[in-house]
Amino acid sequence: MRYRGAGMKSFTFLLLLLEAVVNVQPVQETSLFYPYGLDQKDHKNPKLDDGSSKKLSLAVPFTFYNKKYQTLYVNNNGVISFGSRVNQYTPDPFPLADGRSFVAPYWGDVDNVLGGDVFYRETTDPELLGLITKQINQYFPDIPFTATWAFVATWEHVAYYGSTSNKGNTFQAALTTNTETSFIILNYKDIQWTTGAASGGDAETGLGGTPAHAGFNSGDETNYYNIPGSRTDAVINITKTSNVNIPGRWVFQVDNFKVTGVPTEMPKVADSNNCWL
Repeated sequence: MRYRGAGMKSFTFLLLLLEAVVNVQPVQETSLFYPYGLDQKDHKNPKLDDGSSKKLSLAVPFTFYNKKYQTLYVNNNGVISFGSRVNQYTPDPFPLADGRSFVAPYWGDVDNVLGGDVFYRETTDPELLGLITKQINQYFPDIPFTATWAFVATWEHVAYYGSTSNKGNTFQAALTTNTETSFIILNYKDIQWTTGAASGGDAETGLGGTPAHAGFNSGDETNYYNIPGSRTDAVINITKTSNVNIPGRWVFQVDNFKVTGVPTEMPKVADSNNCWL
């Protein structure tokens, strides 16, 4: 009898609220990253400081800044490059003057010998392509798009060079195309460090020095894009920023590169006490 009337409504509301919390949070976390790992038939990069994958031939051409590429490299230092490997560990600001063409999900001094793995795969899995299509159509409703191919690269809890901690970064890049229009999706799940020791970073904290860089470089010295906060201390908070209103996700049309939905404010920086400035 005590739960009738207003009391019963309050009890019901609390149950609904608890159900919402329980049901919503896992969906948000699991939907940010696309499936990856050996059970997805991913390949894994060698444990090698400043290493990379072998030269990978793609089943279909991928258009990046109006150029079609049919090979790429997945570089341990947080870069997917077209044409040549990127072994450089301290990031330079874009545009680069040496003609290198690549996307940098998180260009920093990764050392997967000390910890973490780098996975990648080319795929035409209908379930994944259906999910990517649905998301691209949501983010870019004015662009007709049905994904027919994707390439997914994932850096899982990778350590930084010279690390004396157990800090690791987990981030992902997905390239997708319908053979005409191309998109790149960048996902950031857990970013705990910005800088390796050889780039001036602190061996214990992984901070300071020349921080990691996230962005796109066409290779023509003119066309490029830097995600806000790149090469500053604020890049560690890239898990909280977005151009598609989903914290930790950045999405760009890259065949004819377009920048849309970019926040006007720079990401905040946390001080040594994790207080926002």
